[in-house]
Amino acid sequence: MTGYDAIRNAVRKIAIFDAHPDPEPARYVHALADSYGAGARGAGHEVRQIMLGGINIPILHSREDWMQNDAPAEVKSGQDAILWADHIVFVYPLWLGDMPALLKAFLEQVLRPGTALQYGDSAAPEKLMKGKSARLVVTMGMPAIFYRAYYGARSVRSFKRNILELVGIDPVETSLIGNVEGSAKHRERWLERMTEYGAAGN
Repeated sequence: MTGYDAIRNAVRKIAIFDAHPDPEPARYVHALADSYGAGARGAGHEVRQIMLGGINIPILHSREDWMQNDAPAEVKSGQDAILWADHIVFVYPLWLGDMPALLKAFLEQVLRPGTALQYGDSAAPEKLMKGKSARLVVTMGMPAIFYRAYYGARSVRSFKRNILELVGIDPVETSLIGNVEGSAKHRERWLERMTEYGAAGN
């Protein structure tokens, strides 16, 4: 028994990060995050939902800051939610082929030594977030199949391998939602799917 089969039907602690930089309620990312949260709460899961848009997240400027200092106050609730959660969901738009700068700044601030990694005598750091799983929900204007075939979904693969799996978060599932400016029916289908994922806790 591996992956999500091991935790199916279990009540989970789920942290949802709505990472669209624009807090304007009409943004589709917000509706996706809300649908996932509604499905999870309806199924009895414990949920913490955090919107990054509107938070003034400081940019990390040095390795010394990252290694030696605590996460700034602006992101402490998000860091606490990641530590608390069994399952972490990131919902964000693809901007210039990658995650928005706001989400990258958040991750750099919260995934610090002592929290996400532990450096010691060995060449590779110890992964402190083993036992957690994640889902990446990524919206884009282009068809998702084109993003996969032509661009190789490189930024999403990098997020999964070079950030989440680096700190021990595994498995990591992905939902690539293309043509977000398409038909209302297409958008509604994805909202329904998010509710189903939330209810299943995956």
